[in-house]
Amino acid sequence: MPTRQGSIRIFRLFGIDVYLHWSWILIAVFRFQFFHYQEYGSPIWFVIEYLGLFGIVLMHEFGHALACRQVGGQANQIVLWPLGGVAYVAPPQRPGAMLWSIAAGPLVNVALVPVLSVFWFCSHLLGWPETFPDANLFLQTMWEINLLLLIFNMLPVFPLDGGQILRSLLWFFVGRANSLLISSVIGFVGVAGAAVFIVSVFLSGAKGSALWLGALDLFVAMNCWRALQQALALSRLEKAPRRTEFSCPVCRESPPAGEFWGCGRCRKAFDTFLTQGFCPACNAEYSVTACPFCHNIRPLAEWRSFTAPPVPSRPS
Repeated sequence: MPTRQGSIRIFRLFGIDVYLHWSWILIAVFRFQFFHYQEYGSPIWFVIEYLGLFGIVLMHEFGHALACRQVGGQANQIVLWPLGGVAYVAPPQRPGAMLWSIAAGPLVNVALVPVLSVFWFCSHLLGWPETFPDANLFLQTMWEINLLLLIFNMLPVFPLDGGQILRSLLWFFVGRANSLLISSVIGFVGVAGAAVFIVSVFLSGAKGSALWLGALDLFVAMNCWRALQQALALSRLEKAPRRTEFSCPVCRESPPAGEFWGCGRCRKAFDTFLTQGFCPACNAEYSVTACPFCHNIRPLAEWRSFTAPPVPSRPS
């Protein structure tokens, strides 16, 4: 997944930093050099089209981020790269909160469909296909791009939005770990089907498109593998006994009892709550710890049992 490393911070909105990965610029230059003359009469419309794509992807990612904040989660970073955008969201570990945080992105594209349809329809009423063909082609392209992004993102393949929405729905019925396991397996089925299609595209002679689709399929496969490993680890966590005297300050989950934390110095696993933040192998001290369920990092001193305050006794 793209990160801030190798990215340029372009602006900040609603407390969310937006970064542009260097590869986005590289692909834009490549496409400008080889493709734009076949689409528009003037090169400036290629730039406008690319900015339009930038805007659609950005609105989609802000949908994720703002919805995540609405349910009490954390979202403060968006990275744009050639395969789309990534909103780094950390919603509360509840299926409903996860579902809304993921579904809000595609809902932005759904809302854009009638808006772009009206603009495109009006351009035909005004005679733009004859008088302003580049402007009319731009509106048509934006309508098609938005619809294609919506359809693609809704495929039930992890880590696409459709796959994560499926995972959130399954969470209601089969639990957190099993829902992730099932969605990752479905993702692998989708990867295999896409691979067959990509081979047929390559054999048909469209090698450039096949290479691009192959890179996207590889990206999905890597994330499916990562999700599968996470599901298996999460299953082990959920089956482990809990230390009920502690709970995460963010998600309120009690930590598991066992060697589920790793020392950054000697790479040994240990139970940070049993050793009170010290690695028993090298004696390294850790004043903060990460929750194995929501992955938020908080000082060890903040981990305590959150119980209701005692009810004061009535005076006799």
